[in-house]
Amino acid sequence: MDACLLFATELYALPILRPLAAAAQRRGQRVAWVVPAALARYLAADETRLVSRRAVRAFAPQAVFSAANWVPPGIPGAKVQVFHGFNAEKREPERGHFALRGFFDLYCTQGPATTAPFQALARRCRYFAVAETGWPKLDPLFSEDGARAAALRSGDGRPVVMYAPTFSRKITSAYRMYDTLRELVARGDRYWLLTLHPKCEPALFASYRALVGPHAAFYESDRLMDMQRAADVLVSDTSSVLHEFAVQLKPVVTLCNRRPKPFMLDVQDPADIDAAIDRALARPPELMAALRAHAEAIHPYRDGRSSERVLDATERLLAGGYGPLERKPLNLRRRWKAWRDSRALFQG
Repeated sequence: MDACLLFATELYALPILRPLAAAAQRRGQRVAWVVPAALARYLAADETRLVSRRAVRAFAPQAVFSAANWVPPGIPGAKVQVFHGFNAEKREPERGHFALRGFFDLYCTQGPATTAPFQALARRCRYFAVAETGWPKLDPLFSEDGARAAALRSGDGRPVVMYAPTFSRKITSAYRMYDTLRELVARGDRYWLLTLHPKCEPALFASYRALVGPHAAFYESDRLMDMQRAADVLVSDTSSVLHEFAVQLKPVVTLCNRRPKPFMLDVQDPADIDAAIDRALARPPELMAALRAHAEAIHPYRDGRSSERVLDATERLLAGGYGPLERKPLNLRRRWKAWRDSRALFQG
């Protein structure tokens, strides 16, 4: 593989794809990005953005890696799904993590919990392959020296608590938690790292930024990895971030999680969050055992080499190592929608 294209539509996709880009460049491969204009300002000076279909065709990628649930039609190369999050069970399986939209040739799954269902779908549909690789986004959790994360801690020995809600108005805790968070932050016995999903309303961003001070900091979602490494406990709801955090074997407190699991400390009232954080910081043995079991199921890889496995799986796909695949379904309505949405990505 000589060239690969990285496709992102949201800010949270950049830390997913950057470890993959770095791994490709270490192999001597050319790398370019397709992102909307709103995301372009977050690209580094050495991250090449292609702004026209003509430029994409000239770049001639052999593979396109997507951290969205679609890819722009007409782009050359094998289409590889690397996922924009873990299976947080926000929706029913056929509408959520395991929904098939007919865009991809290869699904690179994160661990046994997702590999088996996608393999069953592949046997039934026969137009895509599945490889369990681990998730590129988590490579820095296990491979970097941690200096960037250490810089986010308070430096005075206080426990560090991260708050990261999801954005869906039906299940987010961001509105219910605000008053409680304001009180807990003001108390000052813990240091808080706050973030919001990029799709949250500007007014909500303004409210949470107003909590910044000696006891709290606010970061956008491109710093999620550093925040997760820095924090001792995560407070969330039904966000997929809680699974990323749990892979580190660090406790998670949730408010009204849609489908609570044994590895979570789930409460139904914001008033109970404080006590749940205390319990999480104590790391009771039964909770830690549940965390370990969950981490092994969703992402057993701790070597920081998931990006390498994604590239290896893609090379195997390009070499025909998964056998002949059938043609992808035509699905004209979905492809028309993807073509319409992709117009915002290209200038010509």
